[in-house]
Amino acid sequence: MFNKNREAGILLHITSLPSKYGVGTVGKKAYSFIRWMKKAGLKIWQILPLGPTSYGDSPYQSVSAMAVNYYLIDLDMLKDEGLLEEKDYKNVDFGNDPKRVNYEKLFNDRITVLKKAFSRFNKKNKEFVEFCKNE
Repeated sequence: MFNKNREAGILLHITSLPSKYGVGTVGKKAYSFIRWMKKAGLKIWQILPLGPTSYGDSPYQSVSAMAVNYYLIDLDMLKDEGLLEEKDYKNVDFGNDPKRVNYEKLFNDRITVLKKAFSRFNKKNKEFVEFCKNE
């Protein structure tokens, strides 16, 4: 007999989503994946931990239980927010193998791009100030 309470899902880590910038992100491709899931009738997206990785780059070996891995920040969305310009990251070599993440290149170059975005961020933003004060 068919169980009406059953749901289907998929296990896919965000880093496995397609990206031009070395690793999948919580960005436009993630939103597209969610729309695809809905069309496919999938209701559950199971992901691996999202914390910053350390030696070995395993999502299960994080340096923090509270932080989110900065590799997962979508650079195109930062551009859309006015925090980056395309020239800030389009020519950075984040790796060119679509089947493998080059964590060394991400580690060496992604933080430089993100620091550029943060330098343009309004640090007097009320929500940001409140977050820093309370957290």
